[in-house]
Amino acid sequence: MNLNEFTASLAQPTPPVGLNPILTALWHDANGDWEAAHEVAQSREGTPAYDRLHAYLHRKEGDAFNAGYWYRRARTSVYTGPLADEWRELVEANQD
Repeated sequence: MNLNEFTASLAQPTPPVGLNPILTALWHDANGDWEAAHEVAQSREGTPAYDRLHAYLHRKEGDAFNAGYWYRRARTSVYTGPLADEWRELVEANQD
């Protein structure tokens, strides 16, 4: 599923079947369910891709301190661009 297909799926009532967990989390995040997305991020703490998702989610909620912790855990620099750009980059980085 490419970015355009994924973005189109956001209009559906549930995530597409077969999405990997990180894309499922990003689907929930885009549909206003931060808690569901956060549960996915917490499910595999210590895994860089999940820690990166975790960082984005805390940045989105406005918790820069906690986000910084998760960016460090993910071994990446703090993202400073718009949240929408970070979301898109995460989707593209986690496509199967």
